Parts: sequence; C-alpha cells; structure tokens
Amino acid sequence: MKIIFISFVFTNLLLANLFDDINIFKASSALGDKDYKSAFESYDKVQNKSDEINYNIANTLYKQKKYEEAILHYDKISSKDLQYKKLHNLGNTYAQLDKIDYAIKKYEEALKINKNKDTQFNLDLLIKKKQEDEKKKEQDKKDKKDKKDEGKDNKDKNKSDQDSKQKKKKEESDKNEDEKEVKEKKDNNSNNQDKAKDSKKEEIKKQEDNNTKEENVKNTDLSHLEEKRWTKMLNNRELNTLMIPLKTKGEKNEQNINPW
Repeated sequence: MKIIFISFVFTNLLLANLFDDINIFKASSALGDKDYKSAFESYDKVQNKSDEINYNIANTLYKQKKYEEAILHYDKISSKDLQYKKLHNLGNTYAQLDKIDYAIKKYEEALKINKNKDTQFNLDLLIKKKQEDEKKKEQDKKDKKDKKDEGKDNKDKNKSDQDSKQKKKKEESDKNEDEKEVKEKKDNNSNNQDKAKDSKKEEIKKQEDNNTKEENVKNTDLSHLEEKRWTKMLNNRELNTLMIPLKTKGEKNEQNINPW
C-alpha cells in the first residue's frame, strides 16, 4: 500500500509538472504574440508558482494596465536574482498609478543594486515631474489666492463704485437743489428789483404829480398875487376897472367897452 501511495503521489507530481510545463509553454507562446491576457491565464494555471512565474504574471498584468494586481504579484518575489528587476518594475507600476513618491523610492532601491542608466533616467524624470507638480501646486495655490483677492478687490471696487455713484447722485441732487435755490433767489431778486423799479416809478410819478400840483398851486398863487398887485395898483390910481368877460367871435361887448 505504501508503495502504491508513493507511486500515486509521484504520478500526480509528474502530471502536475507536465501540466505546468504545458501552461508555461502556452504562456510563453502568448507572450511571443503579445497576447498578455492569454499569457496571464496560462501562467495563473501553473500550480507550482516560482518567483519567475510570479514575475511574469506581474508583467502580464502590468501590460494589461492592471497595476494594483501587478504590485501584489511583484511583492511575492523574494529571489535576490530578481530584486533589481522587481524594484525597477515596481517603480514603473507606481509611476503609472501617479504615486510618484513610491516610484522614486523603488527606483532608488533598484539603483543600489544595479546602476542601470534606464532606471536612473526614470528616476530623474520622476524627480523633475515631482518638482513641476509642486511648482504647479504652488502656482495653483497662488492663482487661487489671487482669484480670491481679485474677487475681494472686485467686491470692494463694486462697493466703492456703488458708493461713488451714490455720492455722485447726492452731489448732483445737492447741486440741483443749490441751482434751484440760486434760481429762486435770482427770481426773487428779479421780482424784488422789478417791484423796486415799479415802486420807484410810482414814486417818481407821484413826485411828478406832486410837483405838477405844486406848480399849479404856485402858478395859481402867482396869478392871485398878480391880480392883487394890479388891483392894488389900479386902486391906488383911483380907477375902477372891471374885468369884462369876453364874448364869442362876432358878438359885441356890452357897452362897447374893450377889456383892459
């Protein structure tokens, strides 16, 4: 029985190895055709997965852009002979995931094992990218701050413009009020001047009327004085001269006496 059991186990191992060899062959053929999906499926069927198999599985997943799964298989590799390749490819994988710090770290670890120019080129490229990203972040932060300050400035400017408009409107209103007041004063002054002129005219007219009356009175007084003077003079001559009223033209004076 023991011999039969050993024989059974050995047979299964041989068959397993045979199937593994068949799947490895299929995977290698698929890789030659760049059929990474078929290659992964064949490698995944291998029962005894060595570090080399896990390395190839990780690479086929990387080629299919299944980066997270690829990292899981790279991390399974412990062989010192594959450490450089593992670290270099991990650097590539983290770079594809835009995990720049992880990628830089893996490239630096790989360079400690092998001063490969391709690895150094990738490292330099990522360091430059990191610097540019940081610079861009700073610029974006500055732009955001400038935009915020600009928004505040615009808000202040709008408020200032609004205050300026209100102030201008008030000044115009005050100006209109002042002009209105000046016009009213001017109109009042004009009316007062007109009234003063009219009053002066009335006063002058009144004065002229008074002067005329005084002149008439004076003339009347002079006439009376003249008449008295002549009357006295005639009386002194002992002559009685009557004031004879004049007749209309063609009529004869009464008693045929001419006026004096």
